[in-house]
Amino acid sequence: MILIKNAKIIEKENETSIVDILIDGGKIKEIANNIDENIVKKVYDAKGQLTLPGGVDVHVHLREPGFEEKETILTGTRAALRGGYTTIMPMPNLKPNPDSIETIDKYMEIIDTTALVNVYPYACITEKSLGHKLVDMKGIKERFGICAFTDDGVGVQSGDMMRDAMHLAKENECIIAAHTEDMSYRKPNSSVHDGENSKKHGWIGIPSETEYKQVERDLQLALETGAKYHICHMSAKESVEALRKYKALGADVSGEVTTHHLLLTDGDVINTDYKMNPPLRDKEDRNALIEGLLDGTIDFIANDHAPHTKEEKDREMGKAPFGIVGLETSIPLIYTNFVKTKKMNLEQFQEAISTKPARRFGFENKGKLEVGYDADIIVLSEEDVIIDRNDFLSKGKNTPFDDYVCQGFPEYTFVNGVCMYERGRVND
Repeated sequence: MILIKNAKIIEKENETSIVDILIDGGKIKEIANNIDENIVKKVYDAKGQLTLPGGVDVHVHLREPGFEEKETILTGTRAALRGGYTTIMPMPNLKPNPDSIETIDKYMEIIDTTALVNVYPYACITEKSLGHKLVDMKGIKERFGICAFTDDGVGVQSGDMMRDAMHLAKENECIIAAHTEDMSYRKPNSSVHDGENSKKHGWIGIPSETEYKQVERDLQLALETGAKYHICHMSAKESVEALRKYKALGADVSGEVTTHHLLLTDGDVINTDYKMNPPLRDKEDRNALIEGLLDGTIDFIANDHAPHTKEEKDREMGKAPFGIVGLETSIPLIYTNFVKTKKMNLEQFQEAISTKPARRFGFENKGKLEVGYDADIIVLSEEDVIIDRNDFLSKGKNTPFDDYVCQGFPEYTFVNGVCMYERGRVND
């Protein structure tokens, strides 16, 4: 057994209390005042710092197998520990794609032997994410327990194919998570939002219709089929309004927003470290995303952690790959820019980074600090820290947040009751 002393936990909204947390067998056994230290092997002093359930990020790219020069499951999960994420869901744009019993079996072997946090992978919706033939959802679920399917990186272009996928997901009690992108709106080498900044620099723009037209299609299909459906990395105000509408109609739908879409706009774009898909959009879009998150239309934060090599990102805007890293910076950025500024209360913060994603994706024993729950716990420091890409544990250094000053970096990260990260050091 281990004990976390003097932990500041959230009771309701901004109300907190100082407690001790007793951990046994990877579970939270007791939360109380003045638990006897003599009954445990190890004591960690939280020193009155904010203590939360570990972050749950349902949208990350770990790149392995197939693209290990960008990231591996080991380096990506080390980054997760440093950033306070104890449960992550990697996307299936890999080589080979996890689209069959055979490929997933080998994939799970890598995860089981190298991951330092809880890793629950997606499988593809269609074979090789090409949009032509549905995978065996039933067989994959029965063999691996995988209940989440996505063709992230590309939108499912055929409405008929997406309808069939939703029917199949409904039959097997699975969730479809969609990268919504209607490629008929995309021009070759398009790279940033279609706005004033793209025109100023001569960059080819990506209009908001690329996202929200497919969002509207999918939400209607979800309503028709009754499927559980989730929108990845929302960026456009029209997408927020559509999600609000279909929730009101009773569809079983949800959405996520990234930290970078909450903090930045297309006017901030100066180089390829600001290039991601969907792109940063204008201030009206950002304001709609913030409002949607705070009023519950958007369910939670996920970060589309997308590491690339420096050589790839050093290309010109139209040829560099999309994506930035986020596992090591998201929680501190949200804490500093939303909680410390009182735009978001502590309860909303905890729900956005942990409780709500855990609930939506079926992690029943995660996302809360309660007796009987898994002891996935983070203790956040109030110390000012300068974000330095050179300190990242991820192989990817592609971030627009270099030199930002933040609070809320983890001092301790516990995974299943084991302290895996302690004051800047991974315990692997």
